[in-house]
Amino acid sequence: MRAVRLTVTAAATAAALTALSACTAKSDAEDGNAIHVTAADSKCETSAESVPAGHVTLKIENTGSQATEVEILFPDDRIVSEKENIGPGTKYTLTAEVKAGSYEIACRPGMKGHGVRQKLTVSGSGTAAQRNPKLDQAVADYRQYAQDQADATVPLAEAFAKAIKDGDLDAAKKAYAPSRLGWERTEPVAESFGDIDPKTDTRADGLEKGQKWTGWHRLEKALWQDKRIGAEEKSLAGQLVTDLKDWQKRVGTASITPTSMANGAKELLDEVATGKVTGEEDRYAHTDLVDFKGNVEGAQKAYELLKPVAAKNDPALAKELDKQFAALETLLDTYRKDKTSYDFVSYDKVGKEQRKELSDAVNALAEPLSKLAAAVAK
Repeated sequence: MRAVRLTVTAAATAAALTALSACTAKSDAEDGNAIHVTAADSKCETSAESVPAGHVTLKIENTGSQATEVEILFPDDRIVSEKENIGPGTKYTLTAEVKAGSYEIACRPGMKGHGVRQKLTVSGSGTAAQRNPKLDQAVADYRQYAQDQADATVPLAEAFAKAIKDGDLDAAKKAYAPSRLGWERTEPVAESFGDIDPKTDTRADGLEKGQKWTGWHRLEKALWQDKRIGAEEKSLAGQLVTDLKDWQKRVGTASITPTSMANGAKELLDEVATGKVTGEEDRYAHTDLVDFKGNVEGAQKAYELLKPVAAKNDPALAKELDKQFAALETLLDTYRKDKTSYDFVSYDKVGKEQRKELSDAVNALAEPLSKLAAAVAK
């Protein structure tokens, strides 16, 4: 689940940018092609407005008072690469691969709204620099993996929707968590389109002003907290399936590169740290550990596909990632009721010390995983 982005008109965009203050550039000759991005509560300063095609590195610093998100965007708002939840006073390095063309760098204070944007021109022959053929195969395999997950999700979501339309509360509860697994494994791909995730996976506290609450978590609240299935819930169940079919059709058009795979793997771990470990994601159903498992599996899939190149470029990093993935998987397995299924204990039964242990394991993996993009970009 990510913070929502609503489409705005050109006039509203101009007004918003005026109110927030335009992005500005500053001198930065000392770091070659790296772009320094200074994000604050009402501004987004970048050190360059153009770079050559190939790999681009954003050195991000949040000097504001709230968490922010920094993205590289296509003109139609599809995401090339992003980093969410950059806390106040923290820094992050984001590596991405870009072809020649026009882009924007967006800073989104509070991770909501249109944000403050800077134009970015990428020059060159029209394509990124030639890369290792093994990485091309990794991208192709990951694209197929993402499509397979979407294809598998739709019938599970249809079963969830059918139970709701039938008014079967118990069956709907049982179908809820399984219908989310494929989404959780490949969520960065869905998020790259910008408009699908807000409709399907937004929590109540992630809504923009004026946004109607739809999707899984709206239905989760009805099933577990309200214990009610009414006409509205039945309509929303049908809309969820429609939105997921839209995602299914669009997966094949997603922009996927080796660095976006690596960054996406790290984003999945961030999803765990900011939603699953805290118990905020499935706050009514308490099925957080199922989503947790899906996020970890998706991150590991991306890593395994990139590993042949990452291990050659940085053997020590690959060794550490193997170790930390194994440790986290072993720990997660202790919460399974059945080692061959996705039947995990209810997260409200997981104590404070146990949650800290899970958090520590996630952090131990997230740190080396943040270096994967740089390793495959060498």
